[in-house]
Amino acid sequence: MDRRGFLQSGTAAAALASLPRIAFAQQLPFDPRPGAWRSYEITTRVEVLKPAGTTRVWVPVPSVEGEYQKVAGNNWSGNGAARLTSDGKYGAAMVVAEWGAGEKAPVLEVVSTFSTRNRAVDFARPDPALRLDAATARFNTAATDLMPIDGIVRDTSREIVQGKRTELERARAIYDWIVDNTFRDPKTRGCGVGDIKAMLETRNLGGKCADLNALYVGLARSAGLPARDVYGLRVVKSDFGYRSLGAGTPNVTRAQHCRAEVFLTGFGWVPVDPADVRKVVLEEKAQPTTLVDPIVPPVRAKLFGAWEMNWLAYNEAHDVKLPGSSGAPVAFFMYPQAETGAGRLDSLDPDGFRYTITAREIKA
Repeated sequence: MDRRGFLQSGTAAAALASLPRIAFAQQLPFDPRPGAWRSYEITTRVEVLKPAGTTRVWVPVPSVEGEYQKVAGNNWSGNGAARLTSDGKYGAAMVVAEWGAGEKAPVLEVVSTFSTRNRAVDFARPDPALRLDAATARFNTAATDLMPIDGIVRDTSREIVQGKRTELERARAIYDWIVDNTFRDPKTRGCGVGDIKAMLETRNLGGKCADLNALYVGLARSAGLPARDVYGLRVVKSDFGYRSLGAGTPNVTRAQHCRAEVFLTGFGWVPVDPADVRKVVLEEKAQPTTLVDPIVPPVRAKLFGAWEMNWLAYNEAHDVKLPGSSGAPVAFFMYPQAETGAGRLDSLDPDGFRYTITAREIKA
């Protein structure tokens, strides 16, 4: 299939999907709205099982603050030298710990406390004062190592937004294209890699949140819309009854999830999450499930412009050079990382690396 046919199929699917959206929208509840703040605590415990030479560990902690998240603080303990620092470019906060060659059982425990509240944008009430300064706009339309904004990414973006006059129309067209043309691949390790050029070149548009939402960000940036990934962790269940959109137990070691934002003049940073629409399609009920199943349209309608904040935002960082690391930068910083004299450990293997993350809500 040529790219025009590829894009036209997405346009046709979008038109088809839009037909039942109104009919089904009231059948299931999914309507995150700003309300009371809720407070949480997460505990990340790391044990390096096979230290060799100097051992270092980096644990992400929440560094995003604003209308939907407030950071109360971080505490840590262990048997190494540890400190709080950041990556320097994005302000991605982390606790870094180091042990000498003589330590046979390195241990670090980090406790972070924070508060969140739901987000929702009212597209009927734009505020002309909400504009982005030029420097911030340039920063959030730049390419990253795995997210180019030229070549096939730019060409695909241009075809998606062709004929769309406003920023809102372009941002929504990209969202709908992602929802209609991608799929969640359960075989993808972790949250995926985020290599959007490879996804488009191979026409393999499967993956998980770090793939699908990175594709949204890259296509938006190519269309001149400032956009960014936000990397984080689900901490409690969804209040709207969607099992796939929350953490099922207090053990959230494997509950990492990244989201996306796009800046629209008059609306500010708009939350989006096309990847979670595809997660609902795949995981919420027995297969086969499609985009027109009654469980999907309520989520699709709201995840352009709203987030349920049963989720912690760590940072918005790409191509992160870990302070003191001898290894290559990580594409994004959402998992604990570790290195020994033998090299970097597999951050997607918490059992072999041995780390656990637990979460609890702090009741007033």
